[in-house]
Parts: sequence; C-alpha cells; structure tokens
Amino acid sequence: MIHKKTKIYQSILYGSLFLATFFTTTLAGVQWLNRDPLELSNLPFGFQYSFLILIFLLSHEFGHFFAAKYHRVETTLPYFIPAPPFLINPFGTMGALIRMKSTPRTTSALFDIGIAGPIAGFCVSLIFLLVGFLTLPTKDYIFTIHPEYRELSMIPSNGLYFGDSLLFWMVKNLVPTSDFIPPMNEIYHYPYLCVGWFGLFVTGLNLMPVGQLDGGHIVFAMFGKKIHRIVARIFFFTLILTGLISIIPAITSQIYPASIGWLVWGIILYFVVKLDHPETAVIESLSTNRKLLGLFSIIIFIISFPPIPFIDIP
Repeated sequence: MIHKKTKIYQSILYGSLFLATFFTTTLAGVQWLNRDPLELSNLPFGFQYSFLILIFLLSHEFGHFFAAKYHRVETTLPYFIPAPPFLINPFGTMGALIRMKSTPRTTSALFDIGIAGPIAGFCVSLIFLLVGFLTLPTKDYIFTIHPEYRELSMIPSNGLYFGDSLLFWMVKNLVPTSDFIPPMNEIYHYPYLCVGWFGLFVTGLNLMPVGQLDGGHIVFAMFGKKIHRIVARIFFFTLILTGLISIIPAITSQIYPASIGWLVWGIILYFVVKLDHPETAVIESLSTNRKLLGLFSIIIFIISFPPIPFIDIP
C-alpha cells in the first residue's frame, strides 16, 4: 500500500513539473516575441516555442530512459525543471533529468545510456534548425516584433547575442533561405531557430567530458578511468581559464561576454557533478560500432558547443 502511494506521489510530481515547465516555457516564448508574458491573452503566442523546447527535452531524456530500459537499469521518468523567464533565465527551463536507481553493470551499458540522450537531442535540434532556416520569413516578420525598426536604416547591433557554434554557422550559411537572415541578436524571435540553438547548447553542455555528465560517461567507457581523469582536469582548468580571461573585457568595456559564466559552471562541475567518474562493475572493451559512435559524439561536442554562448551589448 505504501509503495502504491509512493508511485502515485511520484506520478503527481512528474506531471506537476512537466505542466509547470510547459507554463514557464510558454511565458518565455511570449517574452521572446516582445509581448507581455503576464497578459493572459498573449499566452498562445508562446505555445510554439514551448512545444518545441519540450520536444527537445523529451527526446534527450527519453533517449537515456529507453537505453537504460534496454540494459535493464532501473531509472526514473524525466524530472522537468521549470524556471520563470523573468526571474531565473530567459528560456523558461533549466532542462530536465532522469535519475538511475541502479548502476549500469558494464561499460557498454554505461556508454549506451550516456550517449543516447545527446544523440537524440542533437538530431532533433538539427531538424529544428533546418526547418527554421528553410521556412525563414521575410524581413517584414521582424518588423511585426520591432515596429520601430521600420524607421531605421539597419537593425540595431545592441542587445543579447547568441554565440555561434560551428554547426549553427554552417547551417545558417549553407541552407537556402529568404533574402533576410536575422542577426544573432534577433535570432530568439524565431522559435525553431531559438530552440535549435538552445538544443545544441544544452547538448554541448551535456557532452562535457567531466564526471557523470553524458560526455563523462562516454569518455570513461571509451578510454578508461586514467584517461578520463586527465581529460576531465584539462577541460575543467580550460573552462576556469576561459572564465577568468573573460573578466578582462567585462571590466574594460560595457560588453558582457557570458563566458564569464564558465567560472560558475566550473564551480558546479567541481563541487556538484565532481570531476571523476565512479567505477563500473564490469570493465570491458567497447565494440567497434560503439567506438565509432563515441568519436561521432566528440565531433558533435566540437561543432555544437559555442565557446562564448552569450554577449550582452547595451
């Protein structure tokens, strides 16, 4: 009876967090369109953005979930993390996570569970970007969001910029679009492009080769504990150094590069995620196909990760 009640409470928790995240991402979608998110009649304007970002999060987390089920590793359903866009971050969510209740017994199982989420999320993000650029509206669309731009000779260069990753830059420049491609300080007004960029960014974060992040699972399974320790520390100190270097332009000018945030992320990695990966019960050599897939995930990390994710120019 107690076990049944626990399952009911967990189901309520899963559902409540999902609905809360749907609400906060809807508010974020409204806000990205320069509308008042607290005005009830504006909520439908945020639905497309909300649906897209939830699809991305679901694809990533259920990639992990189904891989865990395949290897008979007990796991929770996804816990969605809502974030009011005007209080915490503009995307309306801090992501989602599942928690493994048992430990993968082999490095192959660890590898499969670790890589399934990023691969699924990457594919969905790439599809969103392709759809976004292939269906890009004309310049008149930006005037519906910023009517004041009609009176200007060019779109202002101030505001919040999304940093280019190599893949985003390639898609933007290689996919045929309309005559107008929005600059990176206006890209978030386009739901497919905004969520596609967000998906690549989150995929890059998860593929960091540290601790029990997805990238940490992959590197540990592919190369073993010793190499994982070395790679994790090199990456950690590079992250800290990048954050420290970014303080210089923040002090000497009004430009705020969000790579300063890598200092905060580094602290989270060190104290919360931890740099090292715990041992797996059975250490085994991965199959050739898994090794090739692992190399592909490293390529995904390189082309998806924006070293400077945000720049705020007043």
